[in-house]
Amino acid sequence: MSENQPLSALLFLTSLFSSACSQGTRFVHSAALDADGRYNIKWGFDESTITFEVQVETRGYIGFGLSPTGAMSSSDIVIGGVLNGSPYLLDYYTDSNRKVHKDALQSYQLLYGRENDTHTVLAFSRNLQTCDDNDKVITGSTVRVIWAFHAEDVGVSGPVYHGTNRGRKSLRLLNPGTSSSIPAGTAFFDLQNEEVPVPHKDTTYWCQIFKFPELKKKHHIIRIEPMIQKGHENLVHHILLYQCDSNLNKSEINRGHECYHPNMPDSFFTCETVLFAWAIGGEGFTYPPHAGMSIGTSTDPVYVQMEIHFDNPSLQRGIVDSSGLRLYYSPSLRRYDAGVIETGVWVSLYHMLPPGMQDYITEGHCTQECLQESLDSEMASGIHVFAVLLHAHLAGRAIKARHFRQQVELQPLASDDQFDFNFQEFQPLSQERIILPGDSLITECRYNTKGRMNMTWGGLSTRDEMCLSYLLYYPRVNLARCESLPEITGQLKFIGVKEIQEPVTTWPFVIKSPKKYSNLSFTEAMDKYKWTRKRGKAFNDAVRKLPMNVRCSKFGQDEWTIQGMIISPPELKSEQTSAAVVACGNVSEIQCGRSFVLLLTACLLLILQTCLHL
Repeated sequence: MSENQPLSALLFLTSLFSSACSQGTRFVHSAALDADGRYNIKWGFDESTITFEVQVETRGYIGFGLSPTGAMSSSDIVIGGVLNGSPYLLDYYTDSNRKVHKDALQSYQLLYGRENDTHTVLAFSRNLQTCDDNDKVITGSTVRVIWAFHAEDVGVSGPVYHGTNRGRKSLRLLNPGTSSSIPAGTAFFDLQNEEVPVPHKDTTYWCQIFKFPELKKKHHIIRIEPMIQKGHENLVHHILLYQCDSNLNKSEINRGHECYHPNMPDSFFTCETVLFAWAIGGEGFTYPPHAGMSIGTSTDPVYVQMEIHFDNPSLQRGIVDSSGLRLYYSPSLRRYDAGVIETGVWVSLYHMLPPGMQDYITEGHCTQECLQESLDSEMASGIHVFAVLLHAHLAGRAIKARHFRQQVELQPLASDDQFDFNFQEFQPLSQERIILPGDSLITECRYNTKGRMNMTWGGLSTRDEMCLSYLLYYPRVNLARCESLPEITGQLKFIGVKEIQEPVTTWPFVIKSPKKYSNLSFTEAMDKYKWTRKRGKAFNDAVRKLPMNVRCSKFGQDEWTIQGMIISPPELKSEQTSAAVVACGNVSEIQCGRSFVLLLTACLLLILQTCLHL
């Protein structure tokens, strides 16, 4: 340790402990980890450290951890409490068999602790990168937080098993979403199911058309939040809001119907433009102070369709749902009208994933040609993206919205290396990003299909797959979808298909030759092929080089001229490498530094206790 390090550490700790005495400004974020509000956390962070305060309804110990899967195994945990008036905190980890071990490197620093007749409060901090193999690095990706508590404090033999007082919650600790704060008295209206009987089947998309309130002048929607019926948090997988044709059949307003059904009323097919998207685990979204969704003018939505995806894998019967959305709106106009662009892979059976793959990559292109044509016509100075929702289904493991200018990759718009199917919400960007005419985007999804015996298909069910990025941006332009889909011919050629039956009269279409695939649909042929990991990797490499079909659509059912064209993937001049992880020094040097910090911590604890009136 250099001669300047002790002084620097002393100054840092003095600042840290002083700030604890005026803790109101440090914890900018908060979350309840359980449904009953018994376990609550607050946190704040800077470039290198993160600080937590946990408040739990117990006078015993508190457990807090970071898990790779949401389970106990291979987790990074701390356990602490207040015993005989003195706070304590110890750093632990669990092995793959869920056995708890005390960590040799105590990376979490206790700041303060207190308890009353019902609750215990602990505050502690740690580095985002602790250089300890038993600790989890905290990044901007999803973090699976696990929690537990017990009525007794930790004894000599260690913590007593917590029993049912435990749970998990996925959060983005370094990108925690928007504030729910809006002016008191802000008007709102609800779009809500009324006791919809959920069918006894795996996947249902339920659609209903609503009419927005009639307004005499322009307003801006400034916040949208989900209203999920209590107990249906795992049933309602996502909600999409679409703008419909203003001349639709008025008799179909407030009528619900199963989406994408042959008997769906014609008016439902006019609802094409995505206005908002919410997915499971997400909270509400508050628009930035300079943008909002415009309503009340002649060009704004009058009729909207709310699409709810019910996920019912256990085939429960007798479920009735009344979930929906609440929209807050204001006559105080923002500077810009906001819009949504759907980018990624066009949802289709032509998007396919072989079974048994540890790491399969799909790329959906929002092409240079589409952005050139649409933005040149609509907004030559570009659009400003302020939030992104990354969307996939059960096989998804990581998603990245990549941004290119003149084939040179810029920083991603958004990414999540720890994607959680049960936690999908709009990520506000720390800095808004400008998309210019001629830029291009790639939504890159990484999947794991190990344990699956057959192909996974692009589709609507959660057992099918999607690869999408929804971009919230301003000012609103006439571009609704910017997507791509790899050509099917090259994919079939990989497994040896030579000819299909023509004319095509069925879907999925049928193979003619070779003989081993004759009279099979192309999906059956793909499943019949003997997939191995080596063949799956070769297929993945081949598909990413195939020509692709471009989707470049306007509002409603109109299209830009590039729509439907076949183009090759771009030849990229340079790509971004993954952000470098903070370098870790010699372990013995780190231990020495931590010992010094612990010594200073002990010396300053009395000061801290005094200002907190412990």
